[in-house]
Amino acid sequence: MTETSGYSRTVKYTKATDEKLQKMADQSGRTKRDFFIQMVEYFYKTKKDPKDINDELLKKTLAKNHDTYIRFIRTQEDALLIPLKEEVDRMINNQREIVKYFNEQVIGANKTILSGQEMQAIKQKETDKLLQALFGRMDSKEKLKAKFLLILNGYIKMREEVGSFKNREKDELAENFRKQIADL
Repeated sequence: MTETSGYSRTVKYTKATDEKLQKMADQSGRTKRDFFIQMVEYFYKTKKDPKDINDELLKKTLAKNHDTYIRFIRTQEDALLIPLKEEVDRMINNQREIVKYFNEQVIGANKTILSGQEMQAIKQKETDKLLQALFGRMDSKEKLKAKFLLILNGYIKMREEVGSFKNREKDELAENFRKQIADL
């Protein structure tokens, strides 16, 4: 072979292997030569053994990375998550205590307010009854005028009749009519 293209080696393989190589090269959109060169580079750089179908090196790498991630997560758990959870739990307990205290205070205040309102309603009913009794006993202005005129006319009439009596009887008469007016 000529060395003008820079390729001086040949590899012999079976027709079935050639068909597989061609299929993989077509799927990746490369020539068989480029695909083969890239395969060699891959195995050289990754130090993988093409015979190792289970890929033990990959498993070891994944296990190592998994252990690294687990250590990282445990570190984060110890450094952040556990203290954060403890603080959140403490905060939740404090909130419960605040709500409990608030409820006790509000319920107590509400009971006090309700009892005060009930007492006020009772007092208001008593006041209404008292006012109705007072209004029942009070006469209207016109009735009072009529009663007063009746007493005044009776006084005048009696005084004229007592005109010839003594001063003492006049004073008794005036006192009697004053009492009648005071009883209005």
